[in-house]
Amino acid sequence: MASLCMNSLPLPPSSHSKKLALTEASSSSNGSIAAAAAASKPIVVSGNPPTFVSAPGRRIVAVGDLHGDLDQARCALEMAGVLSSDGLDLWTGGESVLIQLGDVLDRGEDELAILSLLRSLDMQAKAEGGAVFQVNGNHETMNVEGDFRYVDSGGFDECSDFLEYLNDYENDWEEAFVGWVGMSERWKEDRRLSRNYWGPLNLVKRQKGVIARSVLFRPGGPMACELARHGVVLKVNDWVFCHGGLLPHHVAYGLERMNNEVSLWMKGLSECGNNPKIPFIATRGYDSVVWNRLYSRDISDLEDYQISQQINAVLQDTLRAVGAKAMVVGHTPQFAGANCEYNCSIWRIDVGMSSGVLNSRPEVLEITDNKARVISSKRDTFTEFHVVDYT
Repeated sequence: MASLCMNSLPLPPSSHSKKLALTEASSSSNGSIAAAAAASKPIVVSGNPPTFVSAPGRRIVAVGDLHGDLDQARCALEMAGVLSSDGLDLWTGGESVLIQLGDVLDRGEDELAILSLLRSLDMQAKAEGGAVFQVNGNHETMNVEGDFRYVDSGGFDECSDFLEYLNDYENDWEEAFVGWVGMSERWKEDRRLSRNYWGPLNLVKRQKGVIARSVLFRPGGPMACELARHGVVLKVNDWVFCHGGLLPHHVAYGLERMNNEVSLWMKGLSECGNNPKIPFIATRGYDSVVWNRLYSRDISDLEDYQISQQINAVLQDTLRAVGAKAMVVGHTPQFAGANCEYNCSIWRIDVGMSSGVLNSRPEVLEITDNKARVISSKRDTFTEFHVVDYT
């Protein structure tokens, strides 16, 4: 049985949406040479957690909410060209930059395995001049708060398995965590084979899962510290990425300040030595960074044209304040697929791909050479649409 003593656990190191026709992008040989030269420059990261990233010449791919569905996550990453299709979970993106927009947790049974996969890909990507970044969503912050309302029964089971699995690794958190994605299926299968053994004791098993999850995700717990490596907002080149939506008062408050406060709270630390307070501006309230849905509303539902104009004005003020061309968000499932609005100043890329949400086909956003497009899959054939040129 898993030990629940925190001291025995290894901790981590400190208008309608536009549907644009596919276009062919061409460039001169001089342009290709310039792009190659830019891509050879290193990626520069500012802030801890990462807040500002300079990634010259890099191809950027963004993936929305995954909600515990490892199969759909792998499909999306393969489609994005950053994950091998041979089942070995190898990085194939070269110098690409991958950004996952949060809500890996809840509604599915492979949450920790997905986080493990993303960490493994980040390590592999850095060796090739690429990178993997994540931002936390509202379901990450909810779990650190101890709000387990949306946890799948298999999610509790995975926490029990993972906690027991950690016992074999003593203080080597990184090796244990990165290796979990390759071991989780075996643990899951063993659990299924022994499920009949529990019989009437399922309530005991569920209690064990709740305790395990609490140990892992409470502030200062191993998984909370892992999540603390990521902020709630990330600016890469001229693009800003967050889960719900950035507003002018968030920018005025300070992006690095918000990210640092969320990270310290998740680690169970505070700058003044007291118990850290929940960072309200980032994680609580309808207008917080992880909960905001202002930009994700279908403007066809906004009968008042002035309301739509006001939303656009807020968006433009935010982009000017942060110095970005466009914003990319998740959080609100888009039933018609990933799309852009307000002259493509905002991209909404949560397509509800998890089987715990809409079980829709995966889609990802690709940004390269100042052009953005959505890549979608249909019957294993990749198609492209929504090409937007920002030059």
